[in-house]
Amino acid sequence: MQIDSAGALVSGGASGLGEATVRRLHGAGAHVAIADLNREKGEALAAELGDRASFHEVNVTDADAVEAAVTAASQAPRGLRIAVGCAGIGWAQRVTGKQGPHPLDLFKNVVEVNLVGMFNLLRLSTTQMNANDPDEEGERGLFVSTASVAAFDGQIGQIAYSASKAGIVGMTLPAARDLASRGIRVMAIAPGLFDTPLLAALPEPARQALGESIPFPSRLGRPSEFGDLVAAIAANPMLNGETIRLDGAIRMPPR
Repeated sequence: MQIDSAGALVSGGASGLGEATVRRLHGAGAHVAIADLNREKGEALAAELGDRASFHEVNVTDADAVEAAVTAASQAPRGLRIAVGCAGIGWAQRVTGKQGPHPLDLFKNVVEVNLVGMFNLLRLSTTQMNANDPDEEGERGLFVSTASVAAFDGQIGQIAYSASKAGIVGMTLPAARDLASRGIRVMAIAPGLFDTPLLAALPEPARQALGESIPFPSRLGRPSEFGDLVAAIAANPMLNGETIRLDGAIRMPPR
């Protein structure tokens, strides 16, 4: 898929993996809608990028807010062609422990944001893509979701997060099959340990130890490498219905 002049929508686009994806797609000529709850960071990023970038305050579980961002992104010269879901939250707690069972409302909230929110973006963005004229390959659009290695190697305390990310992996193939007749591809990326704002809060020795736990390269992943993979997926029409681990060959231990 040609990125230049395409409309792109990135949820969670104001920081971390989402910001890197916004920068990569914008640098390739896309008109990028940055969807995020953080207005300050989102507006600052849009202002920095200038032309072809806009910010939209969006909670991915809010259908009206997502719809508005989708509509805005579709105003690009070639319509909305690429949507990338990077918005997500985490929570660390065991199924049960000294404080009793894992709170049900916290489990629901993680699943609501990470999985239901991703589906909300998927259903609304691909409905808009469905109206696009197909390109020379017959393609109308691409949706890329963000899963996690936790979907496969969930650690102690990751019950809610792992379940939500495993759900994203599980819906990738059926979504791709649902949309195949319309020329819309669906992919997922499962990143490992990346140098995102979450890990930036850790002491430097802890960050270094995490990086050294990765077989190769023995460092934290760079957000730009996630953005590069999104662009590579866009460029290769045979990539469809699959989850790609982007993790330096790490397999997470129980803790």
